[in-house]
Parts: sequence; structure tokens; C-alpha cells
Amino acid sequence: MSAIPNDIAADFLIEAREILDQLGEQMVALEHAHTDRDALNAVFRGFHTIKGGAGFLDFGPMVEICHAVEDRLNVARDGTVPMDADAFDGAQQSLDLLVDMLAAVSNNEEPEHAPAALLKSLRDGAKGFVTHMPTLSSKPAAAKPAPARVDELDAVPMPATAPALAKQSRAPAANAKAEDPTVRVDVRRLDAMVDLVGELVLARNRLKTIRPRLRDEDLDRAVTALDVATSRLQSAVMMVRMQPVGRVFARFPKLARDVARQVSKSVELEIVGAETELDRNLVEALADPLVHLVRNAIDHGIESPEARRAAGKPEQGTVRLSAQQEGDHVSIEVSDDGAGIDPEKIRRSAIKKGLIDSDAAARLTSDECLNLIFMAGFSTRAEVSDLSGRGVGMDVVQSKIRELSGQVQIHSEVGRGSRFAIRVPLTLAILPTLLIELEDDVYALPLVRVVEVLAQDRIEPLWVDGQRMLDLRDQPLPLIELRTWLGLEPQPGAATTCVVLQSGDARFCLTVDRVRGREEVVIKALPRTLRGLAGYAGASLVGDGRMALILDVDALLRTGLRGSSSAGRDR
Repeated sequence: MSAIPNDIAADFLIEAREILDQLGEQMVALEHAHTDRDALNAVFRGFHTIKGGAGFLDFGPMVEICHAVEDRLNVARDGTVPMDADAFDGAQQSLDLLVDMLAAVSNNEEPEHAPAALLKSLRDGAKGFVTHMPTLSSKPAAAKPAPARVDELDAVPMPATAPALAKQSRAPAANAKAEDPTVRVDVRRLDAMVDLVGELVLARNRLKTIRPRLRDEDLDRAVTALDVATSRLQSAVMMVRMQPVGRVFARFPKLARDVARQVSKSVELEIVGAETELDRNLVEALADPLVHLVRNAIDHGIESPEARRAAGKPEQGTVRLSAQQEGDHVSIEVSDDGAGIDPEKIRRSAIKKGLIDSDAAARLTSDECLNLIFMAGFSTRAEVSDLSGRGVGMDVVQSKIRELSGQVQIHSEVGRGSRFAIRVPLTLAILPTLLIELEDDVYALPLVRVVEVLAQDRIEPLWVDGQRMLDLRDQPLPLIELRTWLGLEPQPGAATTCVVLQSGDARFCLTVDRVRGREEVVIKALPRTLRGLAGYAGASLVGDGRMALILDVDALLRTGLRGSSSAGRDR
């Protein structure tokens, strides 16, 4: 590869990836309407734009494959050789190869050439391109304008994501001011801004804690003004980091098409709410879990065309990928109109694999049976395939979502379909929490997990199967004492406060000494001595300068129940 300035190559790589994401979606749309001239032109422009940038940077293999696809698309655009299944397969394979080539370039490696058979297939399909020229005297010629030649495409409006390299070769239109309203910023600078805003939030919290003790009106006004300005700055910086989930969703039409063809099913993918925005780190982190869910919906959920006909359904199944904002959280759902999940089949499979004993399994409700698929090692697949049975299960999906401080829930009805609902915070940088105290230490609970706070002078637990429970309005909930969980000595008769927390579909009570109140905290890495220990999700400094450990509610429930039941047996 020739020596190219890093900033130019970086711009090309970023924008070429964006164009490839768009092309994946545009190709699927084109396959549904293969004679749509606008769709053909859009796909053609995408490949042509990448070819122009790759040619400038001397990435020969990328130019070669793009040129071959261009030739095939061009004869479809002028009506000589319409797009057929082989042409779509070749174009889709070319997209995959271009993704691999971009990855190689990103690693400073020479991209490999496309297979000769693929290039030959595309060129053979374009044989009419050289000889066919539309004649003006022909009446079909009068009804349809001739397509632009490759060397005329610079006059065609390019997509908004066209690389800067391609823009350099075009003269601006006369009497037009094409000012770009966006600016590309290194993400490390954005991260630095977030860190600085976090420090400002901590300083604000500190001042708000000190203010009541000083009782100074001027200080009150200054701190109030600082509070407002900090909140607005915090919101503005967070908005800069926001990206639409469409950046992830764009890859799924092609994925759905490929998986459906591999398992011989007819599937339509619906995408709703692609404009919903999330913190960029979350957008990237959600990609793998969503890929797994969409593949599973097609492979496991949607029935074969024959089975759907027998069940009185349309042969074509539907998978729906949707997103919407709900306050300071975003809900993302992957649903299908397939066969649904049979809880009894899940129950039997879990027992057979030794993941749960038969007595415990018998006590599970239907909804609780569905949650067994999140257990490590669970699968109902009888055989190993390229899509299933390779050690990546729903337990990995759940673990990843929990790492993002989110939740995933299953709703399914046999014969009607399934819905996997994911709920994640808008950002992971600053977390709304409920601060609690135990003796002289402060802990933070994610506010989204807090259901209610119960102040009680004394809690009288119930014992059910060796587990401490609290009777809350005739609903027994597991009771976990934070003091016991931390290994501290009990204080019988001491006043306590109970916080009701949500973990997935389950609720439980956590007893603490005091509830301090709400506070937004800046998430920091755990101290080295606590890393890897279950029950801790991070750390932060609170308004009075003390360190607060952020508790992992899900891990707290798992480890707390084991600990409290052991304590019950010991007593």
C-alpha cells in the first residue's frame, strides 16, 4: 500500500463502513423491487463512491471488486440484463469481502483479492454492457432515459456519507453554498469531555452538601446557578455522544436475508425506531446481543414455509426489530410471529442437561421456565449447525446486557411467537442512584432498580423453605440483609430501612441502616481489591467526598439468597 496520510485513510475507513452499512439495507430493498431504478442507482453510487476513495488510496483489491459489481449493476440499470439471484448473491458476497478488506486496511494489512470465480461471475453477467447502446430512434428508448456513464457520475448527487476523498474531485455547484453542518471529532476527545463533566458533577454535589451548613444566601444562589448550568452542560455533552441505534440496525436486513436463505425460510424483517438515540458506547456494545437474538428468531422462532401453511399462517414469517426511548432508558425489542417457546420443553431440557433438579423444576411457573434459557449450557437444539450449538447461548446475551446495566425479559406464546425485550440506560457515564448507608459506609443502588422504600422500626422475617422472607402486602418477598451479606455482626432490634429492588421479573427486599436519598454519580472503576467480586458494579465519589460502592442488584440477589438460606439453616 502506498504511504497515505493517516487522517485521510481514517476518514475513508469510517465513511466506507457507513456506506457498506447502508448498502446492506439497500441491497435487501432492491431484491424486493429489482427493477426500481432509484434503488439501482443508489446501490450503484455506493459501490462507485467506495471505488473512488479506494482508488485514490491505491487499495487495488477494493477497486477491482467494486468495478466488477458496477459493471453488473450498470447492465441492470439500462435494462440489458436484469438482476437475478446470481447477481444478488454476487453483490452480497462482494459486500462481505469489502468489510473484510476494510478490516485488513484498518490493521495496516494488505487486503486480499476477491476470488477469481466471483469476479468472473459478475463480469459474465455484464457481458451486454459493452455492446449494448440504446438508440434514440427506438420507441422503448423514448420511454426511459439512458443511464449515466461511470465517468458522468460525478454530476450525480452523492449520499451524505460519501467520503471526503470523493468530494475533493467534484467542483461545487454554481451559486450554491454546500456547508457541512457536522464536524468529525476524535472519540477520545469526547470521552475526555465526559470525564471533565463528571468531575464537575462531583464538585456540584459536594457544594450542595456543604450549603446547608453555611446558611449563606449568596452561596445558595451561586450553588443553584451552578447546579442548573452543570445539568445543562451534562445534558449537552451526553447529546454529543448520542448516536442512532440505526447504526446497528442497518446491518440486520442483510443478516436476516442470509440466515433465512441458509435455513430455507421466508422472512421479512421490520425495523422500527432506528432514529432512537443511545450513548455511542452502548450502540456498539448492543451489536452482538442483537445479532444473536435476530439469528435465533429466524433459526428457532420462525417455522418453515410448510409448517406455517399447516398452521394457517402466511408462508413468510415476520421478525420485528424496534427501539423507543422511555425516560432515561431505551427499550429494544426483537419479536417474531413464529412457533413461540414451549415452557414444558424448556423444563424437560433443563432437567435432562442437569441444570436443575426435577423437584425444583416442578415448582417453576411457565414464565420462570422461559428464563431457564438464560442458564449457561442450555440449548434445545438437537444438532450442531453453523447457526446454533457453538457455545454462544442466551446466557452470553443476558451477561452482556447486565454489563450495560440493563435487563432482558422474555414473553412468548406457543403458536403465536416470542418477544425479547431489552432495557438499557441512555448512558453509562453518569448513573442516577439511591444512596444507602450501613454504619459509616455509603453504597449506591441504580435508581432504575428501586421499586420503593419501606421504613420500619423492626422487621420480623418469615421463614419459607429455609429462606428469609418479608410479607409485603400479602406478597412474600426474599429478604436480604446488607449487613449479613457484607459479613458484619448482626445488631438485633436495631432500626432498619427496607429497599424493595427489581431483578428481572423478581423482586426482593434489602435491609440497610438508612436511606440517604437520590444522587447522580459518576461511575468509576472498582478498587483493585474488589475487582472480580460478585455484587459490585463500580465505585464513585459522593457529595461529602466519601467513596460509595455501586451494588450490582442481580448479583446481590443471587449471592444474597444463598447466604441468607445458609444462615437460616445454621439457626
